[in-house]
Amino acid sequence: MKQEIQGLTPQAVVRELDRYIVGQDEAKRAVAIALRNRERRRHLQPPMKKEVVPKNILMIGPTGVGKTEIARRVVSLIDAPFIKVEATKFTEVGYVGRDVESMVTDLVEAAVMKVYDSELAEVTTKAEKLANEKLVDYLCKQLPVKIAQPQGQLSLPIEERAVVRRGPVRRSSRQYVARLLHSKQLEEQIVEIETGGDSENPAELALRAPEDSWEWENLKEYEGQRRWRRVPVREARRILAKEEANKLIDFDRVVDEALSRAQEDGVIFIDELDKLCGPKVEVGRDVSGEGVQRDLLPIVEGTTVMTRFGPVKTDYILFIAAGAFYDSKPSDLIPELQGRLPLRVELKALSPQDLERILDQPENSLTKQYKALLATEGVELVFAPDGIADMAFWACRMNEKMENIGARRLYTVMEQVLEDLSFTATERRGEKVVVDQSYVREHLGDILRDEDLSRYIL
Repeated sequence: MKQEIQGLTPQAVVRELDRYIVGQDEAKRAVAIALRNRERRRHLQPPMKKEVVPKNILMIGPTGVGKTEIARRVVSLIDAPFIKVEATKFTEVGYVGRDVESMVTDLVEAAVMKVYDSELAEVTTKAEKLANEKLVDYLCKQLPVKIAQPQGQLSLPIEERAVVRRGPVRRSSRQYVARLLHSKQLEEQIVEIETGGDSENPAELALRAPEDSWEWENLKEYEGQRRWRRVPVREARRILAKEEANKLIDFDRVVDEALSRAQEDGVIFIDELDKLCGPKVEVGRDVSGEGVQRDLLPIVEGTTVMTRFGPVKTDYILFIAAGAFYDSKPSDLIPELQGRLPLRVELKALSPQDLERILDQPENSLTKQYKALLATEGVELVFAPDGIADMAFWACRMNEKMENIGARRLYTVMEQVLEDLSFTATERRGEKVVVDQSYVREHLGDILRDEDLSRYIL
């Protein structure tokens, strides 16, 4: 189920990241090496394997420079369980808010859904075949005494145009219904089917159930009794296929695999860690600052957390923390937590040249996205080099004059430049629009000249 990283070297990881993220080579290398060390650890003998723990990473840099994107993209390469959490959402244990152990629970739940979806993909073909057979049985028993022959849609031998009667079904009648079903001629026919717990996604059902009810036997009781439903054939096919797929999946094995993957391959990205370094509280307890740091420490050091699916050891989970550290510095973290984030990489602020490359070079760049969107309306959008450079220039300038939000500023600049075109695109089918410097200045110039208005819009 897990995509192997056997041939994915650190150099290959960095090359893959370069397709989506501009610059920040130091951070890319650090994350690539950390993931490769995990693969190396798998080949060690048990005594040494037990001793090798992940080298957790602290990314330091302004917002919008690619910290989260690096972690998200690199984890997708190896199909590992991954969650992103905001440090500001947690409070010290015993106070209103989320406690830090919930991040491990979220990781396990993400792993369960990932493993379940993988298992589901493997049994889909077989499940659909079983569902069609079951649907034929329902139709043969419930169709009216006489089936009208669809005109011009199906040509069958006279001997197969059998009358389907309630009760025992002749072979020719079943074949006829199967052919009608296969040719999608009964899609709107109402059929009554029996459904219940087996048609539910066991993983989702387990997440909705009470904490102590994750056992599959308890889940069936929690979900309720089976019932009869009257639905169109197209909907019945989907319901029955899901039910048959769930019968083919061993949910206990899914849970065991998910727990293993969460422990061995899981990655937790903790954003806004710098927000836990606020000024010391003079009165009362600091329940969302240093208190959270102390609760976070055992999770990062390695402990066992009880989840609804079972105990999870955090010793080998890779933690990647990030923060802008505008008003604080990493040394403001408690010393013990600093020691558990030994690898520190600094991400640089984006220059106009970086923003220009971000607009055009990545495979998911904004220019490519807008070209594809407007192409659906029959409008050909062309970005001239000087137009791209000008948008990058203004985005960088706005970051300097106001809050620096990094590459996210490009979203608002691009949207403002293309607002009129996006609004009138349905009336401009067949046109070719070139976004050059003059086009950018025309749609952005007045706003940028009015500083108060630019603060409001951009």
